[in-house]
Amino acid sequence: MPVKHDLYLDLRLLKEDVQQRRAGNKHLDALLTQYDDVDKEVLKAEHAKASDEDVENMKKKRLLIKDKIADLLSLPPH
Repeated sequence: MPVKHDLYLDLRLLKEDVQQRRAGNKHLDALLTQYDDVDKEVLKAEHAKASDEDVENMKKKRLLIKDKIADLLSLPPH
């Protein structure tokens, strides 16, 4: 059964901390929105039993976005 990917757990950060940083950073906000959208696509594809290749490509896209988010969050807040 497909399960939503927990970005905050992966990043070892509290959701509240990320949301606070998100409010003051449009780029971070956009990346988090993209991440949520791709995560929903992955869940939908897994539920629909899409091809393994399609699901893997979506997961790779999600991982690239997560890496960008992690990079931004590793910088000190402005």
